[in-house]
Amino acid sequence: VALQSRLRQMPELFQAMHPTGPGHFGVAERGIIALVNQDRLRRILSKMLDENEFLSPYGIRSLSKFHEGNPYILHVNGQEYRVDYLPGESNTGMFGGNSNWRGPVWMPVNAMIIRALLNFYLYYGENFTIECPTGSGKMMTLFEVSKEIADRLSRIFLRNEQGRRPIYGGTEKFQSDPQWRDYILFYEYFHGDNGAGLGASHQTGWTGLVAKSIQLYGLLDAKRALEGGKQAAFKKGTK
Repeated sequence: VALQSRLRQMPELFQAMHPTGPGHFGVAERGIIALVNQDRLRRILSKMLDENEFLSPYGIRSLSKFHEGNPYILHVNGQEYRVDYLPGESNTGMFGGNSNWRGPVWMPVNAMIIRALLNFYLYYGENFTIECPTGSGKMMTLFEVSKEIADRLSRIFLRNEQGRRPIYGGTEKFQSDPQWRDYILFYEYFHGDNGAGLGASHQTGWTGLVAKSIQLYGLLDAKRALEGGKQAAFKKGTK
């Protein structure tokens, strides 16, 4: 009722939203309420899945890498204000100074993106594919895109081909000391280019979401997701 009232007051919102209701049901007759229609979703994803913009080897960045060479600059009363792409620690005392939302990978944001992609997949199923990464020529369903992001998040914590965990960057004690190397810390956020852990080192509450994503894709595949809907994510069983 509240949504219908708002749409009557602001009919222009309806034009940008995803069509809903009779005649607009998706897979398994599922309905949808979404702020973006299919065209806008594709435009958003083309940027989000671009490795030169938001798609890091370790998840989705909080600001596009495009702004590394193209900062947003605003002049007010003779003073310059700017927003640059900063993949690591903040370079300013603004916003508290000890955290940075202008480039690094943040686990809670990525978790919400994964959830949104899965919701769209339950509606579109195999009928919606998108190039991932952008420019690669490889087409993926939204389920596959969500898993690709989850895999990149997991990569932060796993040893790479050189036997090093990206999370520990250049900290040799954590990389090679047998007394430390297998103890995983849950940092607050992660470097947007190399995956190194930054900020508080015991931010288990939201960075621990990576464990849930590993569990989710260990239990769930695309077929089960479409057949069982959201409840399939909470049911154990063979794929």
